[in-house]
Amino acid sequence: MEMARRVEPEWLDQLPAHDPRARRSRRDLVRINALMGNAARVASELRKPGTDLGYQHVITEVCPRFSVAEIGAGDGGFLLRVARALDVRGFEAVLVDRKDVVTDAMRGQFAARGWQAKAIEADVFDWLRATSPVDAIVANLFLHHFETARLAAMLALAATRTRLFVACEPRRSAFALNGARLLGLVGCNDVSRHDAVVSVRAGFRDGEISAMWPNDGSWSLQERAGGLFSHVFVARRQS
Repeated sequence: MEMARRVEPEWLDQLPAHDPRARRSRRDLVRINALMGNAARVASELRKPGTDLGYQHVITEVCPRFSVAEIGAGDGGFLLRVARALDVRGFEAVLVDRKDVVTDAMRGQFAARGWQAKAIEADVFDWLRATSPVDAIVANLFLHHFETARLAAMLALAATRTRLFVACEPRRSAFALNGARLLGLVGCNDVSRHDAVVSVRAGFRDGEISAMWPNDGSWSLQERAGGLFSHVFVARRQS
C-alpha cells in the first residue's frame, strides 16, 4: 500500500511533561523501542570503521572522550540503552530536547557506565546553530515530526555540526500501520496508541531522507528498512 507522508500533531508533544498520561506514554515508548530494536542499530553504526571519528576508527573497551548528541532526547533513556549496547566508557552524552525531563537518577546511570551526561533544553534549530561540532548526532523517532521543508533545513544544519548522523524512524508501510493499531494488546495507553498511528503516517520509506540531506559528494549515505517497523538513515562523512 502506497501512503503519502502526512505529518500531524502527536498528543505526547502537547501534554505537560509531568502529566500522568505523558509519563505512562514515555514508559510505553521504552517497550516500543525494545520491539523496534533501534538502540542496537544506532550502537552498531557507532561501532563501524571507515570514518575518522577521532577514536581510533573502531570503538574499543576504553576510548577517549567522544561526544554523542541525541536530538529530541526526551528523558535520555534511549541514549542510555545505546550506551549499554556499546559497553564502552569515556563518552559524553548530550541530551537535547525542548523539555528537560532528564532526572538525576538518569544522569547517575550514565555516570555508572563511565559516560558524562548533560541535558540541554533548547529548540533543535537553535541548538544546531549555536553548538560546537560533536562527533555524532543521533535521532530516534524524532525526524518524522517535521514537514519536509523544515526537516531539510534541520539536516542541512546537522551536516555542519557532525561527521556522523544516525536516525531511526517509523517505517511508513501498511504492515507498520497495522502493528501500531495493535499496541493496545501490549498495554500501551491512549496517548501511545494515537501517536503510534500518527508516527507511521509521518514516517519514511525508500530514499526520502537521503533526498533531503545536503550531499556535496563528501558523504556516504545509507537508507534502509530496519526490521519490520523501523527506517534507518545514516550519513557518514568520508575522511
